[in-house]
Amino acid sequence: MTAAESAVETIQREMTAFARRARASAGRMHPELSLVSYTLLGHLEERDGCRATDLASHYALDKSTVSRQVGALERAGLIERRLAPDDHRVQVLHLTDAGREILAQVTRSRRAAFRERLDDWPEDDLVRFAAYLERYNAGAVGGTE
Repeated sequence: MTAAESAVETIQREMTAFARRARASAGRMHPELSLVSYTLLGHLEERDGCRATDLASHYALDKSTVSRQVGALERAGLIERRLAPDDHRVQVLHLTDAGREILAQVTRSRRAAFRERLDDWPEDDLVRFAAYLERYNAGAVGGTE
């Protein structure tokens, strides 16, 4: 195995461990908010609302999967549907005030957890790591791997 092949194996293993840890910690951040829900809420906040089909397309998810997630978020009072101002046949998903508050709480908790975990890293390492993650994610098709 070449050094590059070994590095790719290590990256795959470590990214898998990272994803598992992120899913496991999501429930501790807020018991009602899964990692998927947190991600969808963040996307809605970032875009100031969007259609469910846009969420499905962006995250390369099946429409039925997004529909279930959206339904749960609506029932929890975290998102609401509004008619698009330019086309009243289209419904756009938006965060409610409760959704914004929970998203802000979880975001603060997640940032604190990252800061604690990375506290002893030199600034240069943090900057490089951030740049590598941006570079890696820029190559993702459909927002997922």
